[in-house]
Amino acid sequence: MNFIPSILFILSLIVSNSIASSIITQSQSFSDGEIIVSSKGLFEFGFFSIKDPNKRYVCIRFKNISTQNVVWVANDGKPINDYSAVLKLNSSGSLVLTHNNNVVWFTNSSTKAQKPVAQLLDNGNLVIKEDSVSKTYLWQSFDYPSNTLLADMKLGWDLKRNLSKCLKAWKSDDDPTPGNFTWCVVLNPYPDIYMMKGEKKYHRLGPWNGLRFSGMPEMKPNPVFSYKFVYNKEEVYYSWSFNDSSLISTVVLNQTSYQRPRYVWSKAEESWMLYSRMPGDYCDLYSLCGVNGYCSSTNSPICECLNGFKPNFPEKWNSMDWSDGCVRNHQLNCINEGFVSVPNLKIPDTKNTSVDHDESIGLEQCRAKCLKICSCMAYTNTNISGAGSGCVMWFGDLIDIKFIPLGGQVLYIRMPASELDDEHRRNLRKKVLIVVFAALGMLLLAIYFFYRFRRRSVVGTSKSEGDYERHENDMDLPLLNLSTIIIATDNFSEKNKIGEGGFGAVYLGKLGSGLEIAVKRLSQSSKQGMGEFINEVKLIANVQHRNLVKLIGCCIQRHEKLLVYEYMSNGSLDYFIFDHTRSQLLDWPKRFHIICGIARGLMYLHQDSRLRIIHRDLKTSNVLLDDTMNPKISDFGMARTFGGNQIEGNTNIIVGTYGYMAPEYAIDGQFSVKSDVFSFGVLILEIICGKKNRVRYRAKQTLNLVAYAWTFWKHERALQIIDSNIEDSSIVSEVSRCIHVALLCVQQYPEDRPTMADVILMLGSEMSLDEPKEPGFIKRRESIEANSSSSRKDISSNYELTITSLSVR
Repeated sequence: MNFIPSILFILSLIVSNSIASSIITQSQSFSDGEIIVSSKGLFEFGFFSIKDPNKRYVCIRFKNISTQNVVWVANDGKPINDYSAVLKLNSSGSLVLTHNNNVVWFTNSSTKAQKPVAQLLDNGNLVIKEDSVSKTYLWQSFDYPSNTLLADMKLGWDLKRNLSKCLKAWKSDDDPTPGNFTWCVVLNPYPDIYMMKGEKKYHRLGPWNGLRFSGMPEMKPNPVFSYKFVYNKEEVYYSWSFNDSSLISTVVLNQTSYQRPRYVWSKAEESWMLYSRMPGDYCDLYSLCGVNGYCSSTNSPICECLNGFKPNFPEKWNSMDWSDGCVRNHQLNCINEGFVSVPNLKIPDTKNTSVDHDESIGLEQCRAKCLKICSCMAYTNTNISGAGSGCVMWFGDLIDIKFIPLGGQVLYIRMPASELDDEHRRNLRKKVLIVVFAALGMLLLAIYFFYRFRRRSVVGTSKSEGDYERHENDMDLPLLNLSTIIIATDNFSEKNKIGEGGFGAVYLGKLGSGLEIAVKRLSQSSKQGMGEFINEVKLIANVQHRNLVKLIGCCIQRHEKLLVYEYMSNGSLDYFIFDHTRSQLLDWPKRFHIICGIARGLMYLHQDSRLRIIHRDLKTSNVLLDDTMNPKISDFGMARTFGGNQIEGNTNIIVGTYGYMAPEYAIDGQFSVKSDVFSFGVLILEIICGKKNRVRYRAKQTLNLVAYAWTFWKHERALQIIDSNIEDSSIVSEVSRCIHVALLCVQQYPEDRPTMADVILMLGSEMSLDEPKEPGFIKRRESIEANSSSSRKDISSNYELTITSLSVR
């Protein structure tokens, strides 16, 4: 295990506030009122009350968090009712807690030490060592968890010592006495992790498959957490760690709710935020559908028998009592048998399994092994990463199976010859139906083209469909079938919804090839009509750049207008920037990388693409981040194109997002490459400050972020506006230059603003920069003078705007 480096600790007396010692040394008495604090000040160890002041416990807890802060308790079931207890490190290297000359709790170090010391590490682990410089632990609290799993803790087994490390829920929030609810690694032939209520299995995670636990498809690589499962001759364990050590998170086993939630500490809210929980849904309850049945939370009823099986007691099954499970339609006889593949599953309970982790074994070899053993009921790979390897075989009934649409595994289930024949006939019928429907589709396509040809000669063609047909041949882009997208998104299910805006919703999907996609579904009430839809398709189909989102295809059927993009696993930039907790994941190097990436994408649109493209709606929510935090500009529904040397245009209808609009565009409808530059300048300031431009700054003045930044710039205090989350990681010269460039971009007059090519040069060099002139501040007003509003062009917004021009000094 990799522990966070630590130095010696500060032992301080609460009453006197003086430093008594840095560690607990041999024969030293440690009394109630004394505290050991980890070197970075995150954890403290001492005598504490949890809720009842008359019950004292020896605990480890978060130092500066006041709620739900205890992470480990020594004397969990034996509280002390006064302040006279003493903790002592004896000469044999054991901590001993005594009260009224009675031993309440002690550690049992198997190895004697000459100069033992006790020390609290920065990750919350209390350790006993041979001496102050030793890196070998005689005893550690991480080996004896309470109800909380911290980063770097091991949930599992030390096989050399036959030591199980389980979480044990407290009886209640104020009573750390262990309840009957536990979370442990069970040493099945294929190790599995169970939640238990007493002796009864309550929830099973599913075995580790090389990428994640079988029942947790959401356990994917992400910028917050890393996961690890180790299985060798010496130990078997699961642990997690932070990718960003500044974050605080705990996994807590809760007796009262029978759940295992994960919490993340929000510094902004000063409270714990729920990140995830287990069980996640009703189908996560152990063996809900009985043997040989599976559970699908999207079905009604949720339990079904596996193919080739039927309910054991149909009457009970139909009344939604699934406890007796399913039996085979035809019994096995070990003659002419084979296997059917069942995809998208949490694989069954691994109690009755046989495992071979040999990486040279593939599916074919595993199939052959299982086929030779008449009692082998199913098989699959133990490791699904890459091409797959290893072999696990099941014997007896298959228990606790869940259908997982995205991220499940394939299980190969043994079937008799008759069932295989039925399966063969079913497959044959499918193939026949495919051929028939393909032929029918060709016929319908021919009718469609004939109908379309006829329609073009008929007056009164609907405007929207006519627009689509007029541009259809111009779009060098696959036209996807609606049924394909419905299958990929599970019929646009709510659980797959990953975003929503004025245009409609965005759904996560997965094509048959395994490619993850983001489907933008325009709502009927969306302001983005057929014209904008066609515009976005044509534009993005003709541009390719690493900082522009890739459009995979589109669909328009049954009044649906769908755009299919590559899936960006980290969502939009505003999801991180404007949340104080999540923004901690974006240190200054990442933010500078994002700023430069957006600049390159915008320069491509303005200068290097076949058509000059003005985005007109550049903002943080239209910048998406891939799995490595590379930025990609999206949403081209409002974009306009120019040919040749044309660089500006006019419109009577203002579209876009106020707060990012250049003054000349918001007031007079004039847009150009320089109006995109203005939006980019606002975006830079938001990335640096972690605040939205349209938030009001200073109670007595109507200042947006641009005005706020300008005010600090004038007083040579610009660095005071940066997000506190990047203070430690920021490079002062880079941040200062970015603020400078941002203010050059938001100058009032377009001719004063740099081009994006100039911006990239300024960001990537140390060239001297011109002093920025005062920006044009766009502000929302509650009312407007009649003579001012009468001269305006039509602005499509609920808010009216005014511009304040400041004279240049």
